[in-house]
Amino acid sequence: MKYSYTYTTPVGDLEIQANENAITHITYRPNETPAIQKETPLIKKAYKQIEEYFQGKRTSFDLPLSLEGTPFQKKVWEALQTIPYGETWSYKQVAEAIGNNKACRAVGMANNRNPISIVIPCHRVIGANGKLVGYGGGLPNKEYLLQLERQKR
Repeated sequence: MKYSYTYTTPVGDLEIQANENAITHITYRPNETPAIQKETPLIKKAYKQIEEYFQGKRTSFDLPLSLEGTPFQKKVWEALQTIPYGETWSYKQVAEAIGNNKACRAVGMANNRNPISIVIPCHRVIGANGKLVGYGGGLPNKEYLLQLERQKR
């Protein structure tokens, strides 16, 4: 059974989805996966941690996650979670971190498919030239999140 609840945050509405055991999605727009609209204890816990993040009180998350994706995508999403709070990496640096120097474009595609925004910090990935590129929540939100982290670092 999947559950879903939407919260208003400084970066707009975030929908948090979970099954009985883990968070499955945190998205800026309604997820297409059917779910019962219910604020479960796990969804509340995720939102509380996200609130703490926006308040500058939290730099990492402690949530059970259930990731659905290819083995490559999961490897990228794991690498994203190692990018330190307040820092950015290029797609090439992420590719190097997973041991595949030439996979920059594939890393970008996996980043684009990240189902758990903010908690899996795909917003910390930037272009090789240092510019902000691609973000499912929009570039203004990416800029906001990076600025928040730099200020609270």
